[in-house]
Amino acid sequence: MTSPATTASATAALPEYAPIPRSALGPALNEQGYFVARVERNLYWVTDGVYQSAFLTTADGVVLFDAPPSIGQNLRRAVDEIAAANGVSNTVTHLVYSHHHHDHAGASSLFENVVRVGHEETRRLLLRDNDPARPIPEVIFADRYTLEVGGERVELAWHGPNHSPDNIFIHFPDHDTLMMIDVVNAGWVPIYNLNLSEDVPGYIQAPATALSYPWTHFICGHLGRLATREDVAVHQAYITDIEARVKEALASVDPMPFYMGYGENFWAGVKAHLDTVTDRAAAPIIAKYTGVLAAADIEVFTRTTTFAIMQSFRLDYGPSGPVHP
Repeated sequence: MTSPATTASATAALPEYAPIPRSALGPALNEQGYFVARVERNLYWVTDGVYQSAFLTTADGVVLFDAPPSIGQNLRRAVDEIAAANGVSNTVTHLVYSHHHHDHAGASSLFENVVRVGHEETRRLLLRDNDPARPIPEVIFADRYTLEVGGERVELAWHGPNHSPDNIFIHFPDHDTLMMIDVVNAGWVPIYNLNLSEDVPGYIQAPATALSYPWTHFICGHLGRLATREDVAVHQAYITDIEARVKEALASVDPMPFYMGYGENFWAGVKAHLDTVTDRAAAPIIAKYTGVLAAADIEVFTRTTTFAIMQSFRLDYGPSGPVHP
């Protein structure tokens, strides 16, 4: 067991970062560790301060959107709380997967006898993962699907890979709300490598696609508050600034001294070159967005996001280097 002295020593050694802008923080959690509130009419969102879920109460039961394990049984408590307050059914009849990742779907198995809905790629990936915590969706779609339950309508759409191959857009046209997970973080920078995203061009395009929908409220899947259109715009500006700095650094950093200096150690030359490009591109971004986006000063986040975008420029768009004569 860790001693109090060891814990105190480790805490004292933690680095200090810039204060979090108050605008990045959400409402306080209740004693059970969650917050639930109305988005519009009968659409509600739930957060534990780090993850988010949503649900729609209908005449035929409750439709749940994502089931993050960090919220876990508090999803059931949140549904029960709202159902009791409004005199409606608390029976969860449907569960929609935004995508296959365990951190957003790992509490799905807590809800039995429900109809699970997801993209066809979500089904394929869940079959591959063979995880009993994430049962396979019975209702699947390729590009678009209209989910109708109890007189309510939800539009599901896949616009190509972004954060993951299967990440979808969930539009609530009658509730002025869009749900898109793991791309924009309300008031915060992305964590490592663009929120650990698999398709960089798709990730960069996704916010523009989101803004093409009509909505006021945005459920982004992480942290403690709903996002706004302004949050999406600030995120886009952050990414656009990184792109500009990456282009500048790729053009201005001469790779030859690194490769010549390391001789036969080719990978050392690659590391020195690309680390220099990344550091040169990331430094002004960290300075510009500290105090604007929470955790912008945590260098590793902006740096790895910059590295991912730089590699995408080299590999997806080119050139990755000069063509040998």
